[in-house]
Amino acid sequence: MAKILRCNDLMPGCDFVARGNSEEEIMAQAAEHAKTVHNMTEIPEGVVAMVRGAIREEDQARAQSTSS
Repeated sequence: MAKILRCNDLMPGCDFVARGNSEEEIMAQAAEHAKTVHNMTEIPEGVVAMVRGAIREEDQARAQSTSS
């Protein structure tokens, strides 16, 4: 099942969206985005945990955004 991460859920105002079939795919995209856009040369474990917690199944995320 497809997964999605919206950076806006963690960094309000950022429109980056990562999509993939696994958490590992999403985390790789998020790490690259954090480095290139948010200038994070190192990503603290606390941030990694927050990112993992913000990853959703795409179907659930879509339903959540239409009900808000």
